[in-house]
Amino acid sequence: MHASQGRSVGLGLALLSAFAFGGSGVAAKPLIEAGLDPLHVVWLRVAGAALVMLPLAWRHRDLVRRRPALLAGFGLFAVAGVQAFYFASLSRIPVGVALLVEYLAPALVLLWVRFVRRRPVTRAAAVGVVLAVGGLACVVEVWSGLSFDVIGLLLALAAACCQVGYFLLSDQGGDPEDPADAVDPLGVIAYGLLIGTLVLTVVARPWGMDWSLLAGRADMGGSQVAAPLLLGWIVLIATVLAYATGVVSVRRLSPQVAGVVACLEAVIATVLAWVLLREHLSAPQILGGLVVLVGAFIAQTSTPTARAGGVGDTELLSEVSEVIAEGDGLSAGRTAP
Repeated sequence: MHASQGRSVGLGLALLSAFAFGGSGVAAKPLIEAGLDPLHVVWLRVAGAALVMLPLAWRHRDLVRRRPALLAGFGLFAVAGVQAFYFASLSRIPVGVALLVEYLAPALVLLWVRFVRRRPVTRAAAVGVVLAVGGLACVVEVWSGLSFDVIGLLLALAAACCQVGYFLLSDQGGDPEDPADAVDPLGVIAYGLLIGTLVLTVVARPWGMDWSLLAGRADMGGSQVAAPLLLGWIVLIATVLAYATGVVSVRRLSPQVAGVVACLEAVIATVLAWVLLREHLSAPQILGGLVVLVGAFIAQTSTPTARAGGVGDTELLSEVSEVIAEGDGLSAGRTAP
C-alpha cells in the first residue's frame, strides 16, 4: 500500500513538472515576439530562479564541500547544457526536429541501461518509449520542414544527452545507506541554477539586452499581458516549481519512468499554445498526443526499476553519473558514497 502511494505521488509530481515545464514556451513566446532575444529570455529565466533559490543555497552551503561534482554536473548539464544546446540547434534545424531529438533522452536512458550496463528492461517499457517518441513526432509534426543538418542534429543530440544527465543526476543522494549522506534536492537545484546562471551569462551576454522591454506589455493570443507577469510565470512556475517537482519525482520513480512522463511536456506545451496563443492543433497532433499518453502510461506501469519513496538501483545511477562527471573533468573530487 505504501509503495503504491509513493509511486502515485511520484507520478503526480512528474506530471506537475511536465505541466510547469510545458508552460514555459507559452509565456516566453510573447516576450520573444516583443523583441527580447531567446537567449536573453533563457538567462532571465535561470537567473531569476537562482535568485529565488538563493536562501536555500545558503542553507545547504555544506553541499559545496560534500558534493561538488554533483552540483557542477547538475548546473552544467541539467540547467545550462539543455538550454544552450537546444537554442543553438534551433538556428540550424526546425523547432520540431530539435524538440523531437531532445526528447529522445528517455530512450537514451533505456539504451544505456540495456546495452552499456547490460541490465534488463521489460519489453513493455521499451514499447512505451517507442510509442512516446513516435507520438511526439506527430505532435511536433516532424515531417513539416525536415532538413538534414549534421551540426544542427548533433547540437540537438547534445541537448538530449544533457537531458539524460538531468534525470540521472536528479536521482543522486536520494536514498543513501547513511542518512547523514542524504542530499536535499532543493539544495542541488539551487546550486545548479547558480552555476547555470554563470555559464549562461557567458553565452547570452545579458548586458546587451533591451531592459526597457520588461517594463512594457506583450501580446498573448490577442490579449495584452504585462511582461513582468509573464517573466514571473517563467521564473516561479516554469523553472523553480518545474525543477523542484521534477527532481523529487525522479527519486520516487526512476530516471527511465520520469523521463518518459516528461515527454508529455511537448503535448502540454502544444495544448497551452492552442488555448492561450490560438495555435490550433491538427488531427495528427491530437492523435500523436494520445499516443504519447499511452506510451508514457505503459512505460511507467511496466518498468521494473520504478521505485516508491526513493528506493531503487542507486548503484547503477551513481556509476552513470560518475561517467558523466568524468567526461567533463568533474570526477577528481567525487565525494558520493
